[in-house]
Amino acid sequence: MPGRAGFVSLIGRPNAGKSTLLNRLVGEKLSIVSPRPQTTRNRITGIKNLPDAQVIFVDTPGLYPADGKLGDFMLKTAHRAVEDVDLVCLVVDASTGDGPDPIVLDPLRAYTGPVFCVLNKTDRVRPKSRMLPLIETWRRGHAFAEIVPVSATAGTYCDRLLELIVGRVPEHPPFFPADATSDQPETFYVAETIREKIFHLTRQEVPYAVAVRVEELTERERPACLYVRATVFVEQDSQKGILIGKGGAMLKQIGTAARRDLEAFFGIKVFLESTVEVRRHWRRDERALREFGFLLTS
Repeated sequence: MPGRAGFVSLIGRPNAGKSTLLNRLVGEKLSIVSPRPQTTRNRITGIKNLPDAQVIFVDTPGLYPADGKLGDFMLKTAHRAVEDVDLVCLVVDASTGDGPDPIVLDPLRAYTGPVFCVLNKTDRVRPKSRMLPLIETWRRGHAFAEIVPVSATAGTYCDRLLELIVGRVPEHPPFFPADATSDQPETFYVAETIREKIFHLTRQEVPYAVAVRVEELTERERPACLYVRATVFVEQDSQKGILIGKGGAMLKQIGTAARRDLEAFFGIKVFLESTVEVRRHWRRDERALREFGFLLTS
């Protein structure tokens, strides 16, 4: 039997669990997972290799009304993610009980391929009798090819979802080598890991004003390690102060947490050196957005 290969977009509102689902389906931690909405800014491609199929997943920023140049970029990225894909998975937080709305259905209007409605976080739905009316509400909202209740955190029915996805992608040779898990460069993953730790360890206004640029990533032989030098950009001096912390304690904590994840990912000792710089209003500056990697990819 010929193999299958295709592209699948994961779209949905902020905090619907798209990144957790991507990581679950691919089996590698590729995308930032944070309790805060709007952690994903770029399209992140995760590749699931199976004996007879290759599924390329595209994660996207959450769908919400745009705010400023960065918000506008994120909304355009999410809308463009339904172009040139074989299947779209609309990921919904089932625990909120919300039904379809124009923001999540809008990108689907111009799309002619199959769309799955993935009702995520079913482990949080109480009582379970709420699920059937919720499924019916979404069924009426759009002509979905499948409605699949899952829990990305617990892994419930994620194998079933993957089976259904594989059944929908076309017969095609693999697009990427069999050992690939993402088409993003290693520097992108490093930057995302540092940003994730900032999301977890700082609060208030800091996380949303942060961009990370990897200045150097080199493998050293003596001692054997991966040397990483990164710059963290914020918009205000007060944010810089929070990120560095008293006597550099916060920056050290962020670095230690990021290094632990990077060592697990790369399988080699990591030496991480990071500094913090102020770049005022970078989220409104198109040149800065390009410099920090926020480019529309299609």
